[in-house]
Amino acid sequence: MTDDSPILIVEDEPKLAALMRDYLIAAGYATQCLDNGLQVVPAVRVSEPRLILLDLMLPGRDGLQVCQELRSFSAVPIIMITARVEEVDRLLGLDLGADDYICKPFSPREVVARVKAILRRSPQLLNSAPKRLLIDEEQYLASFDGIALDLTPLELRLLSTLARSPGRVFSRDQLLDRIYSDHRVVTDRTVDSHIRNLRRKLEQACPGEQPIESLYGVGYRFQLADG
Repeated sequence: MTDDSPILIVEDEPKLAALMRDYLIAAGYATQCLDNGLQVVPAVRVSEPRLILLDLMLPGRDGLQVCQELRSFSAVPIIMITARVEEVDRLLGLDLGADDYICKPFSPREVVARVKAILRRSPQLLNSAPKRLLIDEEQYLASFDGIALDLTPLELRLLSTLARSPGRVFSRDQLLDRIYSDHRVVTDRTVDSHIRNLRRKLEQACPGEQPIESLYGVGYRFQLADG
């Protein structure tokens, strides 16, 4: 994805979708609109958007299910939109990998502000460090400072998840949700093993530098020095 990639609006209320679209366009963002939950995953697999505004209640498939599947293969920023107050506690925990949430009714200006905040907080990997870390998720290729990384598909998903949100701390459970698409039952220490392998391969590519940091009792984050 690039700065030209659209903001994907997934909303089945035509007037609300049009309102968000108009405000985002006025703020300088390209947009794309979908109105059915079944359309989202195929669309993102074809062309990943810059960010997704994802309504909770959708025809075909609800937003929580969509978010969970998206997180099995993509780290695209997701803002959930809900009118169901009883879901707020769940969304606040962001257990399914959403980056933020907005409750209906809301001001379209608030939507634009949230989008800007998320994009500032989570700069796109290829734009933020083009000479240091490159990841091609479609071809399962990665390089660090121009040196190819021999990663397994799982290690690549793990690195991509961490690196697309630099500075953000991910718990082991959050990382497990993202790297195992079949939601198999594994211990959270499985993540530690994958992190060790990933660190070793990064160290081989760039001795003396380790961008994956651990926070005792919390999880892991990615911090990349300027190249």
